[in-house]
Formats: sequence, C-alpha cells, structure tokens
Amino acid sequence: MPRPSQEEVATAVEAFVAAGERFAVRSGGHTNWAGSNNIEGGVTIDLGLLDQTKFDEASEIASIGPGARWRQVYAELQKYGRVVAGGREGSVGVAGLLLGGGNTFFTAWKGFACDNIVSYEVVLADGGIVTADAVNNTDLFRVLKGGSNNFGIVTNFKMSSIPCDKVWGGMTFFPKQVVPGAIDALVSFTENVENDVESNPVCIITYMPDFKDIVIATLYAQVRGIERAPAYKQWLELPEMMNTVKMTSVSEMASEYNIPAQYHDTWFTTCFKNDTRIITKASQLHEQLVEEIKALIPDGDFITQCLFQPLPRILAQNSVTAGGNIMGVEQHQHNGILFLVVAMVRIPEQARFAEPKVKSWIEMVQEFAKTLDRDLQWTYLNYADKSENPRRRRLQTSNG
Repeated sequence: MPRPSQEEVATAVEAFVAAGERFAVRSGGHTNWAGSNNIEGGVTIDLGLLDQTKFDEASEIASIGPGARWRQVYAELQKYGRVVAGGREGSVGVAGLLLGGGNTFFTAWKGFACDNIVSYEVVLADGGIVTADAVNNTDLFRVLKGGSNNFGIVTNFKMSSIPCDKVWGGMTFFPKQVVPGAIDALVSFTENVENDVESNPVCIITYMPDFKDIVIATLYAQVRGIERAPAYKQWLELPEMMNTVKMTSVSEMASEYNIPAQYHDTWFTTCFKNDTRIITKASQLHEQLVEEIKALIPDGDFITQCLFQPLPRILAQNSVTAGGNIMGVEQHQHNGILFLVVAMVRIPEQARFAEPKVKSWIEMVQEFAKTLDRDLQWTYLNYADKSENPRRRRLQTSNG
C-alpha cells in the first residue's frame, strides 16, 4: 500500500472547500481539551500516516512528516548521531508542537523548536502546495512559527539538526520539605541560564498517587553530556528521595518522559518574572488544591502538577538570530518563569470539579504577580486552555 502524500491532503482540502465542509487537522492529538484537534459536525484530517523522518547528511537537514511522534524522529536521527530541537515527550506529535512554538531540551541554546525550522511544505486553503522559507513566501514562513495551523496544513518540516550523541539527564525526586530550597535553586538557575545554555531543567511540584503526598520532581537535561554540570549545583545539594539521572540520549529521555495516560487532564498557563515570592505563592495554592481534591477522591488516585520552566532573556536573542517568530518572544526583556498548572483525574465528574479550581489557581497566581508588577503579558500557545487567548497576551516591552 503506497504511503499518503501531500497531494492527497491537497485533494481533500479542495473537496472540502468546494463542498463547504468544515474540517479540523490532527497530528498527534496531544492537546488535552476536547475539540482541540477534531470538530463536531465536520471532518478530521488525520496526518498520522505522514510520519517519515529522513536525514540528509550533506546538508545536515532533517525532513520530518507532521504525523510522526518525537520518539520516532529521535530514533531515526540517532543513527546519524544527530537530534533536532523537538519535543521532550516521545508520544507528542510533530506538527502541533512545532506550529505552537515548541519548548525543548535545547531552548536556551537554540531557541524554541519553531526557530529551528528551515522550511515548511504547506497545503493552502485553495489546495495549492507551496514552500515557505527564508526566501519563498516569507510572510507565511514567519507566521507558521508559533501561529498554529491557522494558515494552511503543513505536510513536511525541514529542520536544522544538532550533533548530540549523549546527554546527562533524568528525573530526581525530593520530599516536600525541600520546596523552599528547590524554589531557590530554580530562581538561581533562571538568573544564570546564559552561563550554561546547554542545561535545561523542568521543576514540578506535584502530588502523585505513588507517593500519596506532594513531592518535587525535577527533570535534568545537559545536552552536551556534562555530568553534574555546575548549573545544577544547588539542585545537587538538596536531599533526594529517588534519582534516575544517568548518561543517556535524547531518544531515550523522550521515551521515558511522558504524561500518564488514562486521565482527564486540565491545563492552564501563564508566565511571570523570575521571583521567589510568586513561585512560593503558586506552591502554597497548589497545596490547598491538593487538599480539596483529596476530599473528593479519598483513594488519592489523581495527579497535580505545579510546573515551572525557566524563560530567560536569551530566548529573545535566539529568536532574533533565527529570523524571528510570531510568538512575540523577541520582545522579552526579563528573566521569567513559564508556569503550567495541571490536574489529572480519572472520570469526567471529577474533571468538572477540578477544572474551575485549577482555573482559579492560575488566576490567583496572575493577580499576585500583577500586585508585584511581575506579570509577563504572554500566554504560551501549546500549554493554553481553550479559554485562554495567546494572541491577546504578549510579553512586556517595558524595563519594569
């Protein structure tokens, strides 16, 4: 059976437009809210079979189908000792992550994933197929970097590759008594990202049913393979409960680091200037939420995440160097924190209980940041709930 092609996608689009048919586009289907990658009363174009990854050794460019999962991409590129600045979870689809920006293990060094795209092959609304790059259809090239699938259906991404054989990384778990020390380590790391752009942590204050308590889960990644890099010094001094950190590969890490399945997820996001007070407030509100959900779910079978990632000034420099994107990140003049709040529960009734509480949590953090003049007016598309509007919130340009 022949593999599907971009011409078949173009034929489908022409037919749907001619018939006045509503349609949606799906890559990996990772976005958590209903309707994000399908449509009621219409047709979903599933790109899952456009999943090939090819590597050109002469140009060192990777050609990637939109329906591939990142674990597939990394497994193929590993044969050549290369990676791309792509997703950190192996199950995530290529197109959604890249078109929404894409936070990666390489963000401080190489910018968002979209900043590493060399060209797009795109099916337009009239069924035409075009290439968008730094020379051809340059406006389209720019808006696809973080503009989602609002401008066409991308049927192929060409990305710059990165030599990367080994990384030092994995998960470390700390008891909740270490939260103040973990917050200090996070704030210090974020202020000093420019001294080690090849290290990239994710700090998650989380309730997990395995522990029946709140713990701190931190994902380390040092993409040059430097063991116990100085950037992690404060983290490494904290008392650990459990440690999976080792010399590994991006392919292996992406296969191991995945959101648990079989849960109903609620996500909301915001970002703010790097500030101990705001992170502490978010953590305290998280504790309150956990107690409220425990009262509803006495067996403790739920997960919450209070997830923090550095959002340093150097991202603006990376974006500009790469030609810019549509996310507004080039306006970023502060070291900040990208914040995601998550609740995962088993059944819809529990989800209906959790959603307004999680939304209230993120809103209280935003309001607290505003009282300190530490809010950043930006919403990251790939983390946004359907009620949030990334186009309205932009990073501040003031020096405050």
